[in-house]
Amino acid sequence: AKTASSAPEGAGGTSVTGIGLLAAAVAFGFGAIGAGIAIGNVGAAAMGAISEKPEIAGQALIFIALAEGLVVFGFITALMILGKV
Repeated sequence: AKTASSAPEGAGGTSVTGIGLLAAAVAFGFGAIGAGIAIGNVGAAAMGAISEKPEIAGQALIFIALAEGLVVFGFITALMILGKV
């Protein structure tokens, strides 16, 4: 006779590893989505500003790089979560 403890992990229970993998995916996914939205908005505003004053192109790239940092933070968070799983 099988007991509850001998049942496979996926048989109705929650797996800590599975939840950790899901958390890593959510951390990276939302970071990437947020960065995509931010880069879209910043990029559109930067192109408008550069068309009026071309000398501010360097400053516009800095703002785009700051928005790209969101993906890096999401990736690092995902790696930290995966390191604990």
